[in-house]
Amino acid sequence: MSGGHGRGVLLVGSFPPPDAGSAQPSDLLAALLAERGWRVLVTSRRRGRVGSLADALATIWRRRHEYDVAQVDVFSGRAFRRAEAACALLGRLGKPFVLTLHGGGLPAFARRRPARVARLLARARAVTAPSTWLAGELAALRPDIQVIPNPLQLERYPFRPRAGARPELIWLRAFHAVYDPERAVEVVARLAVERPRLRLTMIGPDKGDGSRARAIRAAERRGVGDRIRWAGAVPKAEVPSRLDRADVFLNTSTVDNAPVSVLEAMACGLCVVSTDAGGIPELVEDGVEALLAPVGDAGALAAAVGRILDDPDLAGRLSRAGRRRAEANDAAGVVPRWAGVLVGAVPEAVEA
Repeated sequence: MSGGHGRGVLLVGSFPPPDAGSAQPSDLLAALLAERGWRVLVTSRRRGRVGSLADALATIWRRRHEYDVAQVDVFSGRAFRRAEAACALLGRLGKPFVLTLHGGGLPAFARRRPARVARLLARARAVTAPSTWLAGELAALRPDIQVIPNPLQLERYPFRPRAGARPELIWLRAFHAVYDPERAVEVVARLAVERPRLRLTMIGPDKGDGSRARAIRAAERRGVGDRIRWAGAVPKAEVPSRLDRADVFLNTSTVDNAPVSVLEAMACGLCVVSTDAGGIPELVEDGVEALLAPVGDAGALAAAVGRILDDPDLAGRLSRAGRRRAEANDAAGVVPRWAGVLVGAVPEAVEA
């Protein structure tokens, strides 16, 4: 029942072009479903909101005979309109669809527009979310949201226990205000005087809101420009090797859900220091798999990093517990659950 058996699925979301230096969980889901025998289509890889939406709608229409069910990613803000438009066309074609909720900003968006969000959720055969936090936040609008975590191909992330962490830090998110890259610079500045060997590598695509430029200026202003490596975007295949070069993963986001980058870091054995934004406290337990600090509190983040660097036993416990937490997202257990939801959304499959 969980295999594709030749069925077709269309994944509708934001799929970065191959040269974009980033990837979404849906990219991996597409590849893993194909391995299980599904005929997988994806849309869209076009850049720009207008071009991406037009391409998605064209694909939904032109290739309507090639898929039996669609899976549509739902984000907040302007991206919500894309999901609405895609689902409206799928509905007119009589195509069943499954919605997947994403992003730490979606609960606030739903509180501002509850009727609009509820209408979209009610039309789906099933609704999924990658975290219990996000499912709980929207449960009043759709109580049967299924939690299916973002999949990880765990074998791609070699585990190295960090008992005795070196002062090598890494930050891996997009350069955008919601991920607060300037706060990471401030953490380095607070630690630099007493830890002359401390270095931070910042990896991620520039989303164009000025965050990267402001972070670079802040590093120069605080006198830590030589402590930070600005690596830019890297291909998804390089992420494990980049993570392996560091011992502490720093996450400074102000809005978040269940970030894949944090799971990837834990899979590799890094010690995670993160803000407590959104669903992160449900993804990891403070003091067990990670050390958490209030959003925007550079002092608390710096203190947490210092604790890890000064306490080899703490570093080792966090490293081992983080790996165990990441193992719960191994694709071997996640993908069959996804396939079951998709099969269940196809009326013919239910009748069979």
